[in-house]
Amino acid sequence: MRKPIFAETGPEPKGPYSPAIQATGSMLYISGQGPVEPSNGEFQLGEFREQTVLTLDNVSRLLEAGGSSWKNVVKVSVFLADMENFAEFNHIYESYVAKPYPARTTVQSDLSLIAIEIDCIALIDDD
Repeated sequence: MRKPIFAETGPEPKGPYSPAIQATGSMLYISGQGPVEPSNGEFQLGEFREQTVLTLDNVSRLLEAGGSSWKNVVKVSVFLADMENFAEFNHIYESYVAKPYPARTTVQSDLSLIAIEIDCIALIDDD
């Protein structure tokens, strides 16, 4: 179960995230994923959009392998090499998640070669 939490006296989210999520059930923890091509294990060092889609797809693969999906994600951490890509990231990210959005943290980080890394926590489907 995922239930978004909003404080009546708190600020509204400025993007596709919930300020807090209450979750119950078995949990799946996804380690940081980057733009690594599954077929050869090499980093894809193209445009930001391509790196982001590949990274989100890699997270999707692990969610599925662990018996979950984006609809069950409760917390996402996003590391961007350049915060100038924040708006573009939000636009791409919205095609993977749905309301109630997961709680999320997005920070700028020195990622060396890659533009993005993402980790998350999800509930496991009870099916």
